Amino acid sequence: MKHFAILVENESSLQTLITSIYEGSYKYFESLKDKKGGIFSAEELEHFIDREERHEIKTLTSNRNQSLLSMSSGERKKALLKHILSKSPEYLIVVNPFDNLDIESQADLKTRLEVISEKIHLIQLVSRLEDILMFTSDFFTYSKGELHYFQNRELFWKVHEKSKNNLSNAIPAPIRASNFFNTELVRFQGVSVSFDGKQILKNIDWTINKGEFWQLIGPNGSGKSTLLNMITGDSHKGYGQNLTLLGNKKGSGESVWDIKKHIGYFTPSMTDKFKGRHTLENMLVAGLHDSVGLYIKPTDNEKQLALKWLALIGLDKKKEVYFHQLSMGQKRLLMVARAMIKHPILLILDEPTVGLDDSNTGLFLALVNKIVNETESAIIYVSHRAEAGLNPQFIYKLSITENGSTGKIVYI
Repeated sequence: MKHFAILVENESSLQTLITSIYEGSYKYFESLKDKKGGIFSAEELEHFIDREERHEIKTLTSNRNQSLLSMSSGERKKALLKHILSKSPEYLIVVNPFDNLDIESQADLKTRLEVISEKIHLIQLVSRLEDILMFTSDFFTYSKGELHYFQNRELFWKVHEKSKNNLSNAIPAPIRASNFFNTELVRFQGVSVSFDGKQILKNIDWTINKGEFWQLIGPNGSGKSTLLNMITGDSHKGYGQNLTLLGNKKGSGESVWDIKKHIGYFTPSMTDKFKGRHTLENMLVAGLHDSVGLYIKPTDNEKQLALKWLALIGLDKKKEVYFHQLSMGQKRLLMVARAMIKHPILLILDEPTVGLDDSNTGLFLALVNKIVNETESAIIYVSHRAEAGLNPQFIYKLSITENGSTGKIVYI
Protein backbone atom coordinates (compact mmCIF):
# COMPACT_ATOMS: atom_id res chain seq x y z
CA MET A 1 0.00 0.00 0.00
CA LYS A 2 1.69 3.22 -1.18
CA HIS A 3 1.36 6.47 0.73
CA PHE A 4 2.56 9.80 -0.65
CA ALA A 5 3.75 13.03 0.97
CA ILE A 6 4.02 16.30 -0.95
CA LEU A 7 5.76 19.20 0.77
CA VAL A 8 4.08 22.34 -0.60
CA GLU A 9 5.53 25.86 -0.61
CA ASN A 10 3.15 28.66 0.39
CA GLU A 11 3.60 30.35 -2.99
CA SER A 12 2.19 27.33 -4.85
CA SER A 13 -1.52 26.75 -5.49
CA LEU A 14 -2.88 23.85 -3.46
CA GLN A 15 -6.11 23.81 -5.48
CA THR A 16 -4.20 23.42 -8.76
CA LEU A 17 -2.26 20.52 -7.28
CA ILE A 18 -5.40 18.82 -5.94
CA THR A 19 -7.16 19.18 -9.29
CA SER A 20 -4.16 17.69 -11.10
CA ILE A 21 -4.13 14.69 -8.76
CA TYR A 22 -7.87 14.11 -9.23
CA GLU A 23 -7.50 14.31 -13.00
CA GLY A 24 -4.57 11.90 -13.05
CA SER A 25 -2.21 14.47 -14.58
CA TYR A 26 0.86 13.05 -12.82
CA LYS A 27 2.36 9.69 -13.76
CA TYR A 28 3.18 9.01 -10.11
CA PHE A 29 -0.53 8.73 -9.29
CA GLU A 30 -1.72 6.95 -12.45
CA SER A 31 -2.73 3.91 -10.40
CA LEU A 32 -5.31 6.09 -8.62
CA LYS A 33 -6.83 7.63 -11.76
CA ASP A 34 -9.89 5.37 -11.89
CA LYS A 35 -10.26 5.01 -8.14
CA LYS A 36 -12.68 6.85 -5.87
CA GLY A 37 -11.06 9.68 -3.92
CA GLY A 38 -11.88 11.89 -0.96
CA ILE A 39 -10.40 15.07 0.45
CA PHE A 40 -9.77 15.99 4.08
CA SER A 41 -9.03 19.71 4.39
CA ALA A 42 -9.95 22.94 6.16
CA GLU A 43 -11.65 24.12 2.95
CA GLU A 44 -13.93 21.08 2.98
CA LEU A 45 -14.86 21.85 6.58
CA GLU A 46 -15.62 25.47 5.66
CA HIS A 47 -17.92 24.19 2.91
CA PHE A 48 -19.97 22.14 5.39
CA ILE A 49 -20.00 24.98 7.95
CA ASP A 50 -21.26 27.38 5.28
CA ARG A 51 -24.05 24.97 4.25
CA GLU A 52 -25.06 24.57 7.89
CA GLU A 53 -25.04 28.30 8.67
CA ARG A 54 -26.65 29.53 5.44
CA HIS A 55 -29.10 26.74 4.63
CA GLU A 56 -29.39 24.77 7.92
CA ILE A 57 -28.22 21.63 6.12
CA LYS A 58 -26.49 19.43 8.70
CA THR A 59 -24.30 16.78 7.12
CA LEU A 60 -21.48 16.19 9.59
CA THR A 61 -23.37 16.52 12.89
CA SER A 62 -25.68 13.73 13.98
CA ASN A 63 -26.80 15.72 17.03
CA ARG A 64 -29.38 18.14 15.63
CA ASN A 65 -28.81 20.57 18.52
CA GLN A 66 -25.07 20.82 17.95
CA SER A 67 -23.54 23.01 15.26
CA LEU A 68 -20.12 22.65 13.66
CA LEU A 69 -19.23 26.14 14.86
CA SER A 70 -19.84 25.09 18.47
CA MET A 71 -17.39 22.18 18.15
CA SER A 72 -13.68 22.29 18.83
CA SER A 73 -11.25 21.93 15.91
CA GLY A 74 -10.60 18.32 16.88
CA GLU A 75 -14.30 17.44 17.00
CA ARG A 76 -14.91 19.04 13.59
CA LYS A 77 -12.08 17.10 11.98
CA LYS A 78 -13.31 13.84 13.52
CA ALA A 79 -16.78 14.49 12.09
CA LEU A 80 -15.38 15.28 8.63
CA LEU A 81 -13.18 12.19 8.57
CA LYS A 82 -16.09 9.97 9.63
CA HIS A 83 -18.24 11.42 6.84
CA ILE A 84 -15.54 10.91 4.19
CA LEU A 85 -14.92 7.30 5.23
CA SER A 86 -18.65 6.56 5.04
CA LYS A 87 -18.32 7.13 1.27
CA SER A 88 -15.73 4.29 1.04
CA PRO A 89 -12.95 6.16 -0.79
CA GLU A 90 -10.01 4.20 -2.24
CA TYR A 91 -7.60 7.07 -1.68
CA LEU A 92 -7.67 10.15 0.50
CA ILE A 93 -6.02 13.54 -0.05
CA VAL A 94 -5.11 14.95 3.36
CA VAL A 95 -4.26 18.68 3.50
CA ASN A 96 -2.33 20.06 6.51
CA PRO A 97 -4.32 17.79 8.83
CA PHE A 98 -2.71 18.87 12.12
CA ASP A 99 -3.20 22.63 11.81
CA ASN A 100 -5.14 24.17 14.75
CA LEU A 101 -5.16 20.89 16.70
CA ASP A 102 -3.90 20.54 20.26
CA ILE A 103 -1.27 17.90 21.03
CA GLU A 104 -3.77 15.26 22.18
CA SER A 105 -5.96 15.76 19.09
CA GLN A 106 -2.89 15.56 16.83
CA ALA A 107 -1.91 12.22 18.38
CA ASP A 108 -5.47 10.92 18.01
CA LEU A 109 -5.65 11.93 14.34
CA LYS A 110 -2.24 10.36 13.60
CA THR A 111 -3.49 7.08 15.10
CA ARG A 112 -6.68 7.23 13.01
CA LEU A 113 -4.75 7.93 9.81
CA GLU A 114 -2.37 5.06 10.54
CA VAL A 115 -5.32 2.67 10.84
CA ILE A 116 -6.87 4.08 7.66
CA SER A 117 -3.56 3.64 5.81
CA GLU A 118 -3.88 -0.14 6.03
CA LYS A 119 -6.75 -0.04 3.51
CA ILE A 120 -6.66 3.36 1.81
CA HIS A 121 -3.89 5.17 -0.08
CA LEU A 122 -3.04 8.51 1.57
CA ILE A 123 -1.75 11.56 -0.28
CA GLN A 124 -0.52 14.11 2.25
CA LEU A 125 -0.21 17.75 1.18
CA VAL A 126 1.68 19.48 3.99
CA SER A 127 3.49 22.76 4.57
CA ARG A 128 5.64 21.52 7.46
CA LEU A 129 8.19 18.71 7.28
CA GLU A 130 7.32 17.54 10.82
CA ASP A 131 3.72 16.77 9.77
CA ILE A 132 4.68 13.98 7.35
CA LEU A 133 3.43 10.62 8.63
CA MET A 134 6.03 7.97 9.46
CA PHE A 135 4.58 5.26 7.19
CA THR A 136 4.97 7.41 4.04
CA SER A 137 6.62 5.57 1.14
CA ASP A 138 6.95 8.21 -1.62
CA PHE A 139 8.17 11.80 -1.24
CA PHE A 140 7.67 14.91 -3.38
CA THR A 141 7.90 18.68 -3.29
CA TYR A 142 5.57 21.07 -5.10
CA SER A 143 7.25 24.35 -5.97
CA LYS A 144 6.27 27.02 -8.51
CA GLY A 145 3.69 24.72 -10.05
CA GLU A 146 6.13 21.83 -10.52
CA LEU A 147 6.02 18.44 -8.80
CA HIS A 148 9.44 16.98 -7.95
CA TYR A 149 9.95 13.32 -6.98
CA PHE A 150 12.67 12.12 -4.58
CA GLN A 151 14.07 8.62 -4.95
CA ASN A 152 14.25 7.90 -1.23
CA ARG A 153 13.38 9.24 2.22
CA GLU A 154 17.01 10.04 3.12
CA LEU A 155 17.57 12.32 0.11
CA PHE A 156 14.25 14.07 0.68
CA TRP A 157 15.06 14.82 4.33
CA LYS A 158 18.60 15.95 3.57
CA VAL A 159 17.45 18.47 0.96
CA HIS A 160 14.75 19.90 3.23
CA GLU A 161 16.64 20.30 6.47
CA LYS A 162 15.76 23.63 8.02
CA SER A 163 18.16 26.47 7.29
CA LYS A 164 18.74 29.39 9.66
CA ASN A 165 16.94 32.62 8.90
CA ASN A 166 18.62 35.85 9.93
CA LEU A 167 17.23 39.37 9.93
CA SER A 168 20.32 41.56 10.16
CA ASN A 169 18.77 45.01 10.67
CA ALA A 170 17.93 46.21 14.18
CA ILE A 171 14.34 46.79 15.32
CA PRO A 172 13.54 50.45 14.44
CA ALA A 173 13.00 52.76 17.40
CA PRO A 174 9.48 54.20 17.88
CA ILE A 175 8.65 57.79 16.93
CA ARG A 176 7.47 58.44 20.48
CA ALA A 177 8.69 56.66 23.59
CA SER A 178 6.08 54.83 25.66
CA ASN A 179 4.52 56.76 28.53
CA PHE A 180 3.58 53.54 30.34
CA PHE A 181 5.95 52.95 33.25
CA ASN A 182 4.26 50.20 35.29
CA THR A 183 6.09 46.87 35.45
CA GLU A 184 2.85 44.88 35.76
CA LEU A 185 0.74 44.76 32.60
CA VAL A 186 -1.98 42.17 33.28
CA ARG A 187 -3.15 40.46 36.46
CA PHE A 188 -5.87 37.80 36.79
CA GLN A 189 -6.76 36.95 40.39
CA GLY A 190 -9.26 34.13 40.91
CA VAL A 191 -11.05 34.93 37.62
CA SER A 192 -13.81 32.54 36.55
CA VAL A 193 -15.90 32.73 33.37
CA SER A 194 -19.14 31.02 32.33
CA PHE A 195 -21.13 31.05 29.10
CA ASP A 196 -24.80 30.02 29.09
CA GLY A 197 -24.43 28.35 32.47
CA LYS A 198 -21.32 26.36 31.48
CA GLN A 199 -18.13 27.27 33.29
CA ILE A 200 -15.20 27.80 30.90
CA LEU A 201 -12.47 29.18 33.19
CA LYS A 202 -12.03 28.48 36.89
CA ASN A 203 -10.01 30.58 39.36
CA ILE A 204 -7.42 31.85 36.90
CA ASP A 205 -4.33 33.44 38.49
CA TRP A 206 -1.88 34.90 35.96
CA THR A 207 0.38 37.96 36.03
CA ILE A 208 2.22 39.29 32.96
CA ASN A 209 5.02 41.81 33.44
CA LYS A 210 6.79 44.12 31.01
CA GLY A 211 9.30 42.36 28.73
CA GLU A 212 8.22 38.80 29.59
CA PHE A 213 7.84 36.16 26.87
CA TRP A 214 4.92 33.79 27.49
CA GLN A 215 3.54 30.89 25.51
CA LEU A 216 -0.14 30.15 26.16
CA ILE A 217 -1.09 26.51 25.59
CA GLY A 218 -4.07 24.28 26.22
CA PRO A 219 -6.41 21.86 24.46
CA ASN A 220 -8.93 23.07 21.90
CA GLY A 221 -11.91 24.51 23.78
CA SER A 222 -9.95 25.18 26.98
CA GLY A 223 -10.62 28.93 26.96
CA LYS A 224 -7.49 30.42 25.38
CA SER A 225 -9.51 32.78 23.18
CA THR A 226 -11.63 33.82 26.16
CA LEU A 227 -8.49 34.79 28.07
CA LEU A 228 -7.11 36.78 25.14
CA ASN A 229 -10.40 38.60 24.60
CA MET A 230 -10.42 39.65 28.24
CA ILE A 231 -6.87 41.01 27.93
CA THR A 232 -7.66 43.02 24.78
CA GLY A 233 -10.90 44.35 26.29
CA ASP A 234 -13.07 42.66 23.66
CA SER A 235 -14.93 40.51 26.20
CA HIS A 236 -17.41 41.88 28.72
CA LYS A 237 -16.63 38.90 30.97
CA GLY A 238 -13.88 40.90 32.66
CA TYR A 239 -16.35 43.26 34.35
CA GLY A 240 -16.89 42.56 38.04
CA GLN A 241 -13.80 40.35 38.13
CA ASN A 242 -10.51 40.81 39.93
CA LEU A 243 -8.79 41.68 36.65
CA THR A 244 -6.27 44.48 36.21
CA LEU A 245 -5.29 45.64 32.72
CA LEU A 246 -2.45 48.11 32.21
CA GLY A 247 -2.71 49.44 35.75
CA ASN A 248 -6.51 49.82 35.82
CA LYS A 249 -9.02 47.47 37.37
CA LYS A 250 -11.45 46.30 34.69
CA GLY A 251 -14.57 48.44 34.75
CA SER A 252 -12.93 51.46 36.39
CA GLY A 253 -13.72 53.72 33.46
CA GLU A 254 -11.16 52.80 30.84
CA SER A 255 -12.39 52.33 27.25
CA VAL A 256 -11.53 49.45 24.94
CA TRP A 257 -9.43 51.87 22.90
CA ASP A 258 -7.50 52.98 26.01
CA ILE A 259 -6.39 49.34 26.27
CA LYS A 260 -5.86 48.64 22.58
CA LYS A 261 -3.54 51.60 22.00
CA HIS A 262 -0.95 49.81 24.17
CA ILE A 263 -1.45 46.35 22.65
CA GLY A 264 -0.31 44.83 19.35
CA TYR A 265 -2.28 41.84 18.13
CA PHE A 266 -1.98 39.39 15.24
CA THR A 267 -3.85 36.29 14.21
CA PRO A 268 -3.82 34.94 10.62
CA SER A 269 -7.52 35.72 10.02
CA MET A 270 -6.71 39.45 10.33
CA THR A 271 -5.19 39.46 6.84
CA ASP A 272 -8.73 39.08 5.44
CA LYS A 273 -9.60 42.59 6.67
CA PHE A 274 -7.24 44.19 4.17
CA LYS A 275 -8.90 43.55 0.82
CA GLY A 276 -8.57 47.05 -0.60
CA ARG A 277 -5.69 48.71 -2.39
CA HIS A 278 -3.40 49.17 0.60
CA THR A 279 0.29 49.76 -0.17
CA LEU A 280 2.79 48.27 2.26
CA GLU A 281 3.94 51.73 3.32
CA ASN A 282 0.38 52.82 4.06
CA MET A 283 -0.33 49.56 5.92
CA LEU A 284 2.50 50.27 8.35
CA VAL A 285 1.76 53.97 8.80
CA ALA A 286 -1.90 53.11 9.48
CA GLY A 287 -0.64 50.80 12.25
CA LEU A 288 0.59 53.90 14.07
CA HIS A 289 -3.00 55.18 14.09
CA ASP A 290 -4.75 51.84 14.79
CA SER A 291 -6.79 52.09 11.59
CA VAL A 292 -7.43 49.56 8.80
CA GLY A 293 -6.93 52.21 6.10
CA LEU A 294 -4.83 55.37 6.01
CA TYR A 295 -7.05 58.45 6.07
CA ILE A 296 -4.50 61.16 6.80
CA LYS A 297 -1.37 62.30 5.00
CA PRO A 298 1.62 60.57 6.61
CA THR A 299 4.45 62.69 8.00
CA ASP A 300 8.02 62.29 6.75
CA ASN A 301 8.97 60.68 10.07
CA GLU A 302 6.16 58.13 9.73
CA LYS A 303 7.18 57.26 6.17
CA GLN A 304 10.83 56.88 7.16
CA LEU A 305 9.87 54.61 10.05
CA ALA A 306 7.70 52.46 7.77
CA LEU A 307 10.61 52.10 5.32
CA LYS A 308 12.92 50.96 8.14
CA TRP A 309 10.46 48.23 9.13
CA LEU A 310 10.10 47.15 5.50
CA ALA A 311 13.90 46.95 5.22
CA LEU A 312 14.01 44.79 8.36
CA ILE A 313 11.67 42.18 6.83
CA GLY A 314 13.17 42.41 3.34
CA LEU A 315 10.28 44.24 1.68
CA ASP A 316 11.73 47.76 1.31
CA LYS A 317 11.78 47.40 -2.50
CA LYS A 318 8.02 46.77 -2.40
CA LYS A 319 6.78 49.77 -0.44
CA GLU A 320 4.33 50.73 -3.24
CA VAL A 321 3.18 47.13 -3.78
CA TYR A 322 -0.36 46.30 -2.63
CA PHE A 323 -0.79 44.06 0.40
CA HIS A 324 -2.98 41.55 -1.45
CA GLN A 325 -0.11 40.91 -3.90
CA LEU A 326 2.18 39.48 -1.19
CA SER A 327 2.72 35.81 -0.48
CA MET A 328 1.22 34.33 2.68
CA GLY A 329 4.55 34.45 4.52
CA GLN A 330 5.20 38.06 3.50
CA LYS A 331 1.73 39.06 4.69
CA ARG A 332 2.37 37.55 8.12
CA LEU A 333 5.72 39.37 8.49
CA LEU A 334 4.12 42.65 7.40
CA MET A 335 1.25 42.24 9.87
CA VAL A 336 3.63 41.67 12.79
CA ALA A 337 5.67 44.70 11.73
CA ARG A 338 2.39 46.66 11.64
CA ALA A 339 1.51 45.44 15.15
CA MET A 340 5.00 46.36 16.45
CA ILE A 341 5.61 49.70 14.70
CA LYS A 342 4.34 51.67 17.71
CA HIS A 343 6.28 49.42 20.15
CA PRO A 344 3.25 48.23 22.14
CA ILE A 345 3.93 47.19 25.70
CA LEU A 346 2.17 43.87 24.96
CA LEU A 347 2.21 41.88 21.69
CA ILE A 348 -0.25 38.98 21.27
CA LEU A 349 0.46 36.42 18.53
CA ASP A 350 -2.41 33.94 18.15
CA GLU A 351 -1.48 30.78 16.17
CA PRO A 352 0.68 32.95 13.89
CA THR A 353 2.44 30.18 11.94
CA VAL A 354 -0.60 28.04 11.04
CA GLY A 355 -0.41 27.23 7.33
CA LEU A 356 3.14 28.55 6.87
CA ASP A 357 5.78 26.35 5.26
CA ASP A 358 9.11 25.71 6.99
CA SER A 359 10.96 28.53 5.22
CA ASN A 360 8.38 31.19 6.02
CA THR A 361 8.03 29.88 9.57
CA GLY A 362 11.78 30.30 10.07
CA LEU A 363 11.62 33.94 8.96
CA PHE A 364 8.60 34.61 11.14
CA LEU A 365 10.25 33.12 14.24
CA ALA A 366 13.43 35.09 13.53
CA LEU A 367 11.35 38.28 13.68
CA VAL A 368 9.71 37.21 16.95
CA ASN A 369 13.13 36.48 18.46
CA LYS A 370 14.38 39.94 17.46
CA ILE A 371 11.36 41.54 19.14
CA VAL A 372 12.10 39.53 22.30
CA ASN A 373 15.78 40.47 22.34
CA GLU A 374 15.62 44.11 21.20
CA THR A 375 12.45 45.62 22.69
CA GLU A 376 10.65 45.89 26.03
CA SER A 377 7.40 44.48 24.63
CA ALA A 378 5.94 41.53 26.52
CA ILE A 379 4.74 38.71 24.24
CA ILE A 380 1.93 36.19 24.56
CA TYR A 381 2.49 33.53 21.90
CA VAL A 382 -0.40 31.10 21.40
CA SER A 383 0.45 27.86 19.61
CA HIS A 384 0.03 24.11 19.84
CA ARG A 385 3.45 23.60 18.29
CA ALA A 386 6.73 23.68 20.17
CA GLU A 387 8.62 25.60 17.48
CA ALA A 388 12.35 24.85 17.27
CA GLY A 389 14.35 28.00 17.95
CA LEU A 390 11.57 29.78 19.81
CA ASN A 391 12.29 30.00 23.52
CA PRO A 392 9.55 31.47 25.73
CA GLN A 393 10.54 32.24 29.32
CA PHE A 394 7.28 30.93 30.77
CA ILE A 395 4.37 28.77 29.70
CA TYR A 396 0.82 29.30 30.96
CA LYS A 397 -1.02 26.02 30.54
CA LEU A 398 -4.81 25.61 30.60
CA SER A 399 -6.21 22.20 31.55
CA ILE A 400 -9.87 21.28 31.07
CA THR A 401 -11.82 20.02 34.10
CA GLU A 402 -15.51 19.31 34.64
CA ASN A 403 -15.87 22.71 36.34
CA GLY A 404 -13.97 24.79 33.80
CA SER A 405 -10.33 25.07 32.77
CA THR A 406 -7.69 25.75 35.40
CA GLY A 407 -4.37 27.47 34.75
CA LYS A 408 -0.84 26.61 35.76
CA ILE A 409 2.51 28.36 35.23
CA VAL A 410 5.17 26.06 33.80
CA TYR A 411 8.70 27.35 34.34
CA ILE A 412 11.15 26.33 31.62
